[in-house]
Amino acid sequence: MKMTEMFSYTACRQLSQMFFAVFFFHMSEYILAIAFHGSQSVTLRSLLISKNYILAMLFSMMEYIVEIVLFPGSKDFWWISNVGLVMVIAGEIIRKSAILTAGRSFTHIIKVCHEEHHELITHGVYGFVRHPSYCGFLIWSVGTQIMLCNPMSTIGFAFVVWHFFAERITYEEYFLKEFFGIRYEEYAQRVPSGVPFVK
Repeated sequence: MKMTEMFSYTACRQLSQMFFAVFFFHMSEYILAIAFHGSQSVTLRSLLISKNYILAMLFSMMEYIVEIVLFPGSKDFWWISNVGLVMVIAGEIIRKSAILTAGRSFTHIIKVCHEEHHELITHGVYGFVRHPSYCGFLIWSVGTQIMLCNPMSTIGFAFVVWHFFAERITYEEYFLKEFFGIRYEEYAQRVPSGVPFVK
């Protein structure tokens, strides 16, 4: 086992990109939540770090370590890694655009009661997809694994994140139809969800 591979240029670059991407994603989510909702209304849940998320990230790190030690050449496909980096950046831009466009109407927890400041947002990035924050996170999360050249985690993240949002969209849109009625139904008919194979 070549442990020196763990300190190679490939590993240092890919892992530093990964750690920065994860740090920036979660800290910016937390800061924006405070900016729009105030520190008293924001908890650590706004960092979007759950038990399942931590387990998924640990698995991806284990896959990376095993593969770079046993098959170091599998991580040297820089065109693949760079595609992942572009996806990470694009996913961040899409998701943060969604948060900034929605403002106070954006929350990390699905609202089951209509609040006064909760508006139906259909302009900006919401004019292209109904759930740009989910679209952005899906692209970002899969991109992190492509960036690491992790084949198993790429497939796993794509399936798990897609399945999570497919269920969440169905649940969330039930309440959006309750809140906004025909306006939301017409909006949903003309604008795609933003998550593949989810109407």
